[in-house]
Amino acid sequence: MEAGTAKGNFGDVVASLSVAGLLVPECVAYAAIAGLPSQTALIAGIMGGLAYALAGRSRFAIVSPTSSSAALLAAALASLGASAADRLAMSAAMVGLVGLFFAAMALFRLGSLASFVSRPVLRGFALGIAITIIINQLPKLLGVPSAHGGIGTIVAGLVSHAGSIHPLSLLLGAGALGALLAFRRFPKLPGAFIVLLTGIALSDFFDLPARGVAAAGQVALLPGQIHPLTAALGDLPELFKLAAPLALILFAESWGTIRSMALRHGDAVSANRELGALALANLASAALQGMPVGAGFSVGSANESAGAQSRMAGLLAAGALLALGLFAGPWLARIPEPVLAAVVIAALTHALSPGPIVRLFRIGRDQWIAVAALLAVLVLGVLDGMLVAVALSIATLLHRFSRPAISRLGRTGPDGHDFVDMAQHAEAAPVPGVAIFRPNAPLFFANADATLAAIGRSALTSPARAIVLSLEQTNDLDSTAVEVLGEFAAHMASHGRRVILARAHDLVRAVLREAGYAALADSATFSVDDAVDLALKGTA
Repeated sequence: MEAGTAKGNFGDVVASLSVAGLLVPECVAYAAIAGLPSQTALIAGIMGGLAYALAGRSRFAIVSPTSSSAALLAAALASLGASAADRLAMSAAMVGLVGLFFAAMALFRLGSLASFVSRPVLRGFALGIAITIIINQLPKLLGVPSAHGGIGTIVAGLVSHAGSIHPLSLLLGAGALGALLAFRRFPKLPGAFIVLLTGIALSDFFDLPARGVAAAGQVALLPGQIHPLTAALGDLPELFKLAAPLALILFAESWGTIRSMALRHGDAVSANRELGALALANLASAALQGMPVGAGFSVGSANESAGAQSRMAGLLAAGALLALGLFAGPWLARIPEPVLAAVVIAALTHALSPGPIVRLFRIGRDQWIAVAALLAVLVLGVLDGMLVAVALSIATLLHRFSRPAISRLGRTGPDGHDFVDMAQHAEAAPVPGVAIFRPNAPLFFANADATLAAIGRSALTSPARAIVLSLEQTNDLDSTAVEVLGEFAAHMASHGRRVILARAHDLVRAVLREAGYAALADSATFSVDDAVDLALKGTA
C-alpha cells in the first residue's frame, strides 16, 4: 500500500510540473487573446485549480482558462465596447455570472443541459475556434504587425506584410513549435516548461528584444489590481445574455473532457457534481478578477499522459503556478512572443484534426450541422458563431422531435408476442382489423398535431376498426399533447375507430385522467400484445 501511495504521489508531482509548465505560457497567451492583463489568467488558473481540487471528482481534469473561453470573452467585451479601464470589471462580472449559472444548474440538477450542445456542433465550433485563434497567433509567430478584426482582415494583413516577416522571430517560433510537437512522444517530460525555459535563456543570452523579437512583457501577480465592479453594473443585462451561452459552451466542453477521461479509466463522475465544482471555480476566479475557467482538453490530456493519479496533481500545479506568478515574474516577462504563439498553436493542434467531421460524413449523420457551426465561427466571428452553434443544437433537437418517424408495427409470428416495424422486418405481419402505430419520439406541443394527424390519415385509409398507439417513447404529456391526443381519439371514434394506448407510462395515464380522458387512460395497456388482444375482443 505504501509503495502504491508513493508511486501515486510521485506521478502527481511529475504531472503537476508538466501541467504548470504548460499552464504558464498558455495563461499568458490566453490573457492576451482576451485583451486582459496576464495576471487575470494566472489568477484564474490558480483559483480554478484549487477550487476544483476541493469540489471536483475527475483525477485528470485541470480547470483553468481555455482557448475557447478566452476567445469568447474577448468577443463579448469587444461587442460591449468596453474601454481598457472597464474591461477588468466587465470581465469579472461576466465570470461571476458564469459561476452563478453553473451554481443554478447544479442546484436544479440540470447537468443534462450539456447535451443541448450536440457533439457535431461542438466539434465544428471547436475547429472554428482553433482556426481563428491560430490565425490570430500567426503575426506573433512571424514577427509582423497584427491587424485587428476578423479572420479575413488578419489574413489580408499577413499578406500585406509578407515581405517584412522577421526571420529571427519565425525561426524561434517554428523551432519552439517543432520542439513542442516532438515532446509529445515523451509525455512524462514537461515539454512546454522546457521550451519556455529555453526561450527565456535564449532571450537573455542573445538579447533577443534588442534584435527585434517581441517579449511577453510584465507577467506577475500584482497587488492592488482589484477594480470596482460598479463600471459593469450598467451592462449587466447584456452581460447576462452573453454569459448564458458562454456557460453552456464551457460546460459542454468541460463535461466532454471530464467524461471522456473518466470512461477511459473507469472512473465515476457526475455532471451535476462537476457543475458545482465549475461554479465554485468560476466564482473564486471572479472574486479576484480572473478569467472564466473550464476543463480544457489539451491540459487535461497532458496531465493524464504525464501520469497523474489523483486531484493532487491539479492542486500541486496550482501551487506551482502561484509560486511562479509571485517569484518568477521578471523571468516570465522575458518569454519571447513567438514562443508563446507556438505554445498556443501546439495546444490547439488536436482540434485541427478533420477526423471527427470526416467520420460524420462517413456515417451520413449530422455532417452539415458540424460544417455549419464551423462556418458560423469563421464567417460571423466567435461571439455570433457561439450563439449560432447553441441555436443550431436546439434547432436540430426540435426539428427531429417535431417531425418524428412513425412506425407501423406488425406481429413477428402467428403466435408471437413481439411487435416490430414492418418496414424494417419482412417477417412482421399486420394484425387483421387492428392498425398499430408508434411515434418514434416523445409527443409534445411541437409535434403532437402533425404526428397524430399523419397517423389518423393512415388509419382512415385502412380497413382496421381499432387503432393501437404505442407510446413507449413518451413518458409524460404536456397540456397541448393531452388535448391533441383526446381530440385524436374523438375524431377516430366519429369514424368508427377505437383508439387504445399501448405501453402507456403511469404519468401519461395520470395526466389523461386529470384532463378528463379517463376512458382513454383506463383502457391503456402496458404492452402492445395486451392492447391488440383488447382491440380484437372489441372488434369481434
